[in-house]
Amino acid sequence: MNNLAADDLIRQALVEDIGFGDLASEAIFAEDHMSQACLIAKDNLVLAGIKVFTRTFALLDDRVKITSHYQDGANIRAGEKFAEISGPTRSLLAGERVALNFLQHLSGVATETRRYAAVLKNRGPIIVDTRKTLPGLRMLEKYAVTVGGGKNHRYGLDSLVMIKDNHRKAAGGVLPAVQMVRNKLSPFLKIEVEVETLEQVREALQAKADIIMLDNMPLTLIKEAVALIDHQALIEVSGNITLEKLEDLAESGVDIISSGALTHSVKAADISMRL
Repeated sequence: MNNLAADDLIRQALVEDIGFGDLASEAIFAEDHMSQACLIAKDNLVLAGIKVFTRTFALLDDRVKITSHYQDGANIRAGEKFAEISGPTRSLLAGERVALNFLQHLSGVATETRRYAAVLKNRGPIIVDTRKTLPGLRMLEKYAVTVGGGKNHRYGLDSLVMIKDNHRKAAGGVLPAVQMVRNKLSPFLKIEVEVETLEQVREALQAKADIIMLDNMPLTLIKEAVALIDHQALIEVSGNITLEKLEDLAESGVDIISSGALTHSVKAADISMRL
């Protein structure tokens, strides 16, 4: 994680939430009023983002002290008090919502990823994320995926050549699209091609794509495509991936399973901060 970029993101979130000041807290509490608080898990969860939580308060007020009993990646049971916070009451209350928003969301991503990774453990395919992330939070969300036991797909458009359906259609097919990429870009860049039919799989093989993504294919067609590819390229499967489908996909012979659900629609972990 890029700590400088994370600091910028945290600062923006604090400015957005606090504005010109916490009206209620500043009216009720003197500047030197001190309090203690704790973090409580309301559900079973995989912790992710405790350093971001801590950094939120550090940027707000260096008098706030946080002691966490766990590091990111730990399994925490519902009802467990897993961290203590102390410091000026105004600062605790001013930073509470922003710090919890980060911690709950990232722990939700890690918890969901852990569920997927557990199904695939020792079975061959790996689970990876996608670019379907909340704007501005991609770095943190992809970090949380790794905490949960998943791996990261490309970070952005400049990380990997991926020829998707719209590239394919506008270029006139898989083969011409790949050929144009090879003519213009470095030979050291890997090329992934998204396909929907066996004919497109054949084109991708002819073009010598490094990775072939089977997009929204039924299981029977996936198995046919795996047999056709026959280890000539890495095989990724994507599109409406759910926990219920993982068992069958794990046995299909694919190498990579990508799911946008790890980030774009995950439920936030239920965590409370209690004074």
